[in-house]
Amino acid sequence: MTQNSLPDGFVNRSAVDIDHRYRLLIDAVRDYAIFMLDRSGNVVSWNPGAQRAKGYTAEEIIGRHFSAFYTDEDAQAGKPGRLLAAAKAQGRVEDQGWRIRKDGSRFWAQVVITAVQDENGELIGFAKITRDLTESVRLRELERVAADTALFQQAQENERKRIARELHDDLGQRISALKMTLSLHETEIQRYLPRDGLGSLTGVRDLADQINAMATAMRRLAADLRPPVLDDLGLAAAVEWMAEKFEQRYGVPTRCEIGIEDLRLNDLASISLFRVVQEALTNVARHSKARAVAITLSTEGDDCHVRVRDDGVGLPIDWKLRPDAFGMRGMRERTAQLGGDLYVDGSPGDGVTVAARVPLSRITTQN
Repeated sequence: MTQNSLPDGFVNRSAVDIDHRYRLLIDAVRDYAIFMLDRSGNVVSWNPGAQRAKGYTAEEIIGRHFSAFYTDEDAQAGKPGRLLAAAKAQGRVEDQGWRIRKDGSRFWAQVVITAVQDENGELIGFAKITRDLTESVRLRELERVAADTALFQQAQENERKRIARELHDDLGQRISALKMTLSLHETEIQRYLPRDGLGSLTGVRDLADQINAMATAMRRLAADLRPPVLDDLGLAAAVEWMAEKFEQRYGVPTRCEIGIEDLRLNDLASISLFRVVQEALTNVARHSKARAVAITLSTEGDDCHVRVRDDGVGLPIDWKLRPDAFGMRGMRERTAQLGGDLYVDGSPGDGVTVAARVPLSRITTQN
């Protein structure tokens, strides 16, 4: 009797134990769908991970063809059969694509199909391992969208800066020159008019008033696009300037508490936090009916905090962010680009607080 042979009636307990432990291992795996197919592609085994990923119980799926997991387009195009043929010819095949759960929902799957042969080299079926990568794909997509949004906002800010500079340097100079020319013409006309005829210059003076109003509107438009004080003096001075202009324009007392004068902010942080405060004040002007506003810029620990608080009508109890609330979404995107979070809190009759928290390590310059 050889070492590996056993007397009749005896069972190889070692092989049984190995098979039992293998089954326990497969059943313990819940992050991967692991199951067997016969040579035709019908399901012959099913682990808890497969039930978790695809939604079928073993009783519901065993005996059915695995093409049930594929989209109608892939099934009609013969993709399941091609994958089995490739696994048979090459020993294994890998694939990624959309798969269908029992409830009809889709998930993005990474699949490995391995041909299983007996001791004589004959194909007896296939082992199939499926991993749900939907969350990973969604995360990559969100990261890509966030990166695209950041690039778009940066391009938008650069364009705003360019337009603001052209308004100030080009159009502003032309308006100034027009005012000077009109003033010179008025002086020359006065030399040839009798004293009692100076009243006929009313039209010229009205035109001068209109030019002054045009210059004021141009400066306000340029400042809204990109305030020079932000580039020249930094975020703290720009927020104080914005609060002063807001109070003058809407008659709402606006108080500033600035505690970040010593911070050296990078360009992205300066413009992003400025836009957060600007949009918050825009919402106050449009919706709040506030009697007072408080703006706070401060640091605490490793974070920088920006808060705009009003005492207006507040938010409804069932308030939710609307899909078309682009201003609020823009604030959240800008804060997220700095690695921070934006919070909106309010109740009926108790005003609204918009608060942003960003890590100092993401907003300060290295020097």
